[in-house]
Amino acid sequence: MFAELSAHAAAIRDRLVDFMNEHVYPNERELLAPPPEDERWAPRPLAMALMAKAREAGLWNLFYNHGPEGAGLSNFEYAQLCEIFGRSLAAPELFNCNAPDVGNMELLAAYGSQEQKDQWLRPLLAGEIRSCFAMTEPAVASSDATNIETRIESDGNDYVINGRKWWVTGAPSQRCKVAIVMGKSDPSAPKHKQQSMILVPMDTPGLTVVRPLTVYGYEHAPLGHAEVDFKDVRVPARNMLLGEGRGFEIAQGRLGPGRIHHCMRFVGLAERAVESMCRRARSRSAFGSTLAEMGGVRQAIGQSRCEVEQARLVTLKAAWMMDKLGNKAARNDIAVAKIVVPSLAGAVIDRAIQLHGGAGLSHDFFLAEAFAETRFLRIGDGPDEVHREALARVELERQK
Repeated sequence: MFAELSAHAAAIRDRLVDFMNEHVYPNERELLAPPPEDERWAPRPLAMALMAKAREAGLWNLFYNHGPEGAGLSNFEYAQLCEIFGRSLAAPELFNCNAPDVGNMELLAAYGSQEQKDQWLRPLLAGEIRSCFAMTEPAVASSDATNIETRIESDGNDYVINGRKWWVTGAPSQRCKVAIVMGKSDPSAPKHKQQSMILVPMDTPGLTVVRPLTVYGYEHAPLGHAEVDFKDVRVPARNMLLGEGRGFEIAQGRLGPGRIHHCMRFVGLAERAVESMCRRARSRSAFGSTLAEMGGVRQAIGQSRCEVEQARLVTLKAAWMMDKLGNKAARNDIAVAKIVVPSLAGAVIDRAIQLHGGAGLSHDFFLAEAFAETRFLRIGDGPDEVHREALARVELERQK
């Protein structure tokens, strides 16, 4: 698996494995435990301390390759490292590689003005703040982003935003300081030129975090997802990203790489689930034999190994295609990974839950929350059905 890692990437991998063993796994339960009610959205001292340690260890912004702030890894190399820290839901934040900040930092690096980079990208890269991405809306079928109704209207030297968003990941956090908002700036323009993206500081008057949203009952504090209301929210015209009508262009540039990053992490979760299944099967006995001696359990483990390998290979292929041909040319491979990996990882984790019995449903193991996360992504970043439809169009055109 690691045969094509450069010496630079291999050294980072070794430090990353050591950091996970020394700092992440021993503290995982505390890092993921629901915080006290009055501290739900506040930064956790333990997480902040481990972030500082990760930065000192050179395990910071591993995804980023736009400048000296990053580790200079290819997508293929990063995929293999991302799998390692993806084994724990607590880990990505510690390395400043958490969604949606990864996508937002990539977006600002690619499309932001120098002023926007100085104001928002630099503190994000430093881990001083967090950000959110507001695209999906509760009132429309947002799987078709042309349905989005939030208005971004020019008013002199400002833009005024009105609308309601939800599934805004990271918005409840006290560390979240800026939202990237997609909305309609010109309803009369061609279908894919009506939308724009704009930067909105979270403390702007009229912006209200209405409520946190749960995924299968998990609030995921202190980050979480939220419903956010924008009522006459006024920001300077210089906050517009790239220019009016270029929201879809930006969205495609942002969402493609973000989808593959999720897949990289989910391979790690699925691999860890197989390991957990094997440990449980060897350690538990029922009806006169260990679970590991039961044919049905062995079938489940064998099938899970096949599915983890499939998930890993489609992810690595997509990452390799991104390196060789660019993100746009790799979009079909990214779509395949986005469809395949969450479903396969979810199936593996579900078997692991079953094998663990009641314990698998509890907070005593990572499995229940991991299952919720993989199930979420079959809808998040565009539902699977949309990606299948796009792939089908490509195949039909190819076979003419």
